[in-house]
Amino acid sequence: MGQSRPRLEGKVALVTGAGSSGPGVGTGKAMAVLFAREGARVFLVDQVAERAAETLAMIHDEGGEAATFQADVSSSDGCRRMVEAAAAQFGRLDILVNNVGIAGWGTAVEVSEETWDRTMDVNLKSMMLAGKHAIPKMIEGGGGAIVNISSLAAWRASPPGALAYTVSKIGVVGLTTSMALAHAREGVRVNCILPGQINTPMAAVNLELSNEAMAARAQMTPLGTPGTAWDIAWAALFLASDEARWITGVALPVDAGTLCISGVYQP
Repeated sequence: MGQSRPRLEGKVALVTGAGSSGPGVGTGKAMAVLFAREGARVFLVDQVAERAAETLAMIHDEGGEAATFQADVSSSDGCRRMVEAAAAQFGRLDILVNNVGIAGWGTAVEVSEETWDRTMDVNLKSMMLAGKHAIPKMIEGGGGAIVNISSLAAWRASPPGALAYTVSKIGVVGLTTSMALAHAREGVRVNCILPGQINTPMAAVNLELSNEAMAARAQMTPLGTPGTAWDIAWAALFLASDEARWITGVALPVDAGTLCISGVYQP
């Protein structure tokens, strides 16, 4: 039996939030690296240039092809410029991964309007704006695939102080299904992933979790094992690949079975 072809051979993928927010590998970095391993040329977008550069170095060390771009994806101009730059760099655009997100703490009583608006801009509006500029470019090339990163918080209770975050992630699911329906006949598939309580640099920083707390979260899931950014990356790889050619408008939980039970860990 001959060796199989890389699953994203010939594809160009744009990944937002492509750097990690702390030591280790976050979801953006894991997805970008895995896509490159599977043959994609990857355009790495991050608001912090140094974070994208770390991912670039990891891809180059493995012989992959990638380029970086600094942008604030909560602005239409930032999204327009990143799509134009990706197309100029690699000649086309086949895959968009919307991966940016911030916590946005505060209950309805506590949260400020500024925090609410900023969380919605970063977590939700950015994905609409990225799609606005990326979809026409995908259609030019015959179609494409978008993977939006939501959260299990969209379907299950999250810590009470994460109101803006929760609402924004519910919005990502609605955005996904609406975009999927609107652009299906144009050859653009749109799906989203709902990560469970995985262990990433962002989780460690925002939740201030100890190693013991991380282990406790894992034990509360049916599988009882910790999740990592790579678990999300493998799901994204499938949804972005032609293997998922008949899948669109799906919200895929990657959560060690958490949706099978009623409780979630609240630090």
